[in-house]
Amino acid sequence: MKRSMKGLLATTALAASLTLLVTGCTSDSPASTGAGGEAVVVDAAAITPAEIVGQGKNGEVPVTVDDLQLTDDEKAKVAAGDFSVGISMNTMDIDWSRLTVEGIQDTLDDLGVNVIGVTDAKFDVQQQISDLENLITQRPDAIISIPTDDVATAETYKKVAAAGIKLIFIHMPANGLVYPTDYQAVIAPDNQGNGQIAAAALSEYIPQDGVAGIVDYAVDFYTTNQRTLRVKQWFAENRPDVTIKDVGFTDTNGVGSVTANFMTANPDVDGLFVIWDSPAMQSVASLRNAGVTVPITTIDLGTEVAVDMASGGYIKAVGAQEPYSQGVAEALAASKALIGAETPAWVALPSVAVTPSNLLESYQSIFHTDAPAEVVAACDASKLCG
Repeated sequence: MKRSMKGLLATTALAASLTLLVTGCTSDSPASTGAGGEAVVVDAAAITPAEIVGQGKNGEVPVTVDDLQLTDDEKAKVAAGDFSVGISMNTMDIDWSRLTVEGIQDTLDDLGVNVIGVTDAKFDVQQQISDLENLITQRPDAIISIPTDDVATAETYKKVAAAGIKLIFIHMPANGLVYPTDYQAVIAPDNQGNGQIAAAALSEYIPQDGVAGIVDYAVDFYTTNQRTLRVKQWFAENRPDVTIKDVGFTDTNGVGSVTANFMTANPDVDGLFVIWDSPAMQSVASLRNAGVTVPITTIDLGTEVAVDMASGGYIKAVGAQEPYSQGVAEALAASKALIGAETPAWVALPSVAVTPSNLLESYQSIFHTDAPAEVVAACDASKLCG
């Protein structure tokens, strides 16, 4: 998301700042050029963390998906078990959720496990509580779920465990539940790693002594908290000259006006970090309508984000999750738990830095399909994609 800047992108001389490449290939976007008119392109490889940055919610050291692979004997046991699994999501209205569920379903189908249903809480705590209680009555052998609120839903998740149903958490465990008695694994992206990518990329668009803005999810939600925490830490460690200003939202459908009002009240903001892709694109729409341009980084590679990035628009870089692969890992963890095999407490998937230079290959890797025609067309028109 962008906002009109007065000679915005002065290239940072700070040694700790991450690498950027100055090339002759760019769009005419005001936020794509430096103070001298030079093009600015962030190098995805340079901002990719060398290892997992964050730990588990309870301080667990993360392991990788390799620790979840099933042996042939385990696969046979799963197939013979006639197992069923329910899925409870906080929302199904974003690409991340759809890909996660697709990864779960494809993997469980291959293993001979029946998915009895997928529920959509639409970010409503009471709806998710009802969803979980309904799933419990269907007596699945396991439930895979991401809490809408890890505190408010905790008692209901305890009912899952009390019913003898295996429980695999997506992103974070509910508050107060204990591994491995109440739940058997947490599968998560490296949220701090994604926050680090977003911060390092945004830094390249912030001039010396400039101002970075954060549009945050103003709900105590562990996953998003970790992203914002690392963004702020990264700037404090690597760009102490930058002032951070932030604004929060709670209505996931009303972010655009929050961002536009924030930029009106803070015209000195040189670039924005927006907490995930859907709020980012709502912000883009509102800022565009207001005639405001500012570079934006965010988390998650949605198709809308990909089109905007490919066209040289507001979105400059993304710290991406791999939701399909995460869904595969969740299904593998559930399968191990179903046959009584040991499952790790916290499994983390590495962060993926996405910029125009690696957009097409990243899209294919993350979505497990080629980039759609509109993304390719935007790349062809802008000449920005690698």
